[in-house]
Amino acid sequence: MDKTGIIILAAGPSMRLGKPKQLLVYYGKTLVENIVEEAQKANLNPVVVVTGASSASVSGVLGNKKVEIVYNDRWQSGMASGIVAGVSKILALSPETDSLIIAVCDQPFVSAALFGQLMKMKKEQNKGIVGSAYVGTIGTPVLFGKAYFEKLLLLEGEDGAKKILNTNQADLACVHFDQGSIDVDTTEDYDRLLLRTK
Repeated sequence: MDKTGIIILAAGPSMRLGKPKQLLVYYGKTLVENIVEEAQKANLNPVVVVTGASSASVSGVLGNKKVEIVYNDRWQSGMASGIVAGVSKILALSPETDSLIIAVCDQPFVSAALFGQLMKMKKEQNKGIVGSAYVGTIGTPVLFGKAYFEKLLLLEGEDGAKKILNTNQADLACVHFDQGSIDVDTTEDYDRLLLRTK
């Protein structure tokens, strides 16, 4: 059976929000706790959380969770450095990992079921990449098979893994995740989120 790990990117400074979005509370738990719990429900292993700007606070709320926390001291250089740190950690912990999922913690409707769909789609379609499709884009959470680990380790700058998706479309499948467009960048986004039910 394929072994799938997950990298949860939780290093950003949340500039537009003015406080760490990873620690915003929705339905009684922080956004970072929520995604960690969903990853664990989906039996993803290892679960690696990449911290940066608010490392101590994020690590603090995850103290009792079975996760590997990696501090990315290059977090200011953009998302790519966090992906590199996360992939490196997964390969060090679990070299036999066949696939990994990259997720962010400000998509509050990411679920264990969605992670399961990504893994199922990879098996059914025999594709190396499976992304989440919403509002005309394909984005996170996104699953990469082992053939892409080296490419992920070579990423640089702000772009994250989008360029790998764009240049390997023949090897790309996607699952529909309509609520993927709901994320939290501003106070207004958070206010709107609090009015929603799960």
